[in-house]
Amino acid sequence: MTHRTPSRAAVRLLAAALVVTPLLAACAGAGVKKDTRYVARDVNTLYRAAQERLDRGQYGVAAALFDEVERQHPYSPWARRAQLMSSFSYYMDREYTPAIEAAQRFLAIHPGNKDAPYAYYLIGLSYYEQISDVTRDQKITQQASNALGEVIRRYPDSRYASDARLKIDLVQDHLAGKEMEIGRFYQRSSNWLAASIRFREVVDKYQTTSHAPEALYRLTECYLSLGIPAEAKKSAAVLGANYPGNEWYERAYKLMQKNAPSA
Repeated sequence: MTHRTPSRAAVRLLAAALVVTPLLAACAGAGVKKDTRYVARDVNTLYRAAQERLDRGQYGVAAALFDEVERQHPYSPWARRAQLMSSFSYYMDREYTPAIEAAQRFLAIHPGNKDAPYAYYLIGLSYYEQISDVTRDQKITQQASNALGEVIRRYPDSRYASDARLKIDLVQDHLAGKEMEIGRFYQRSSNWLAASIRFREVVDKYQTTSHAPEALYRLTECYLSLGIPAEAKKSAAVLGANYPGNEWYERAYKLMQKNAPSA
């Protein structure tokens, strides 16, 4: 599966939400020579050690230390914050499964917290960064769409919703591309009915994506091959009405003139 570097815009949006007031108590970690993960430490020392590792870009170590804050001090006010910081650290380390799990754990314990939108957004991004090319199974892509849609549904006016909308557009285009790839495979195999079902799916569910014009053209081809020129004419007409200057319409028009001029 393809792993991508998290986008700068998303990272800035996530990092901005993680700015917190410095710890009130003095940090006792100055004399600590190494971050031994399972040594019991006071919450301030442990949290500061995790934050320092995060600031240095040592995301895996930071995530483990934030997990330790929660494990060693589960009832501390900092334990709740540590869950989100752990999720963010895992996300930056491209460890998306534990990032999702940490954010989901936060939401399960604190569903009404003011940082819940952030947690939902982190889950959506963690799925989004795992989207693979269209030749592979698209389960992750659908999960990304669902998770980003949840951000928009629950928090439509939040600062995360606008970015989620942009990413959903890309996700929808990706899902449409998968349907097109399968449809073209069936078409090459002369399985016209199966191909037409895939292309119809694109037209019905992903009509705002870049794949819609080609899907309508491919439907025209399939219907002609199936011997139903009236349906081919309908697809070509929809293509012409919605994309009059598009190259796919020009091809559909020529195809109809050649194969079913009186349809």
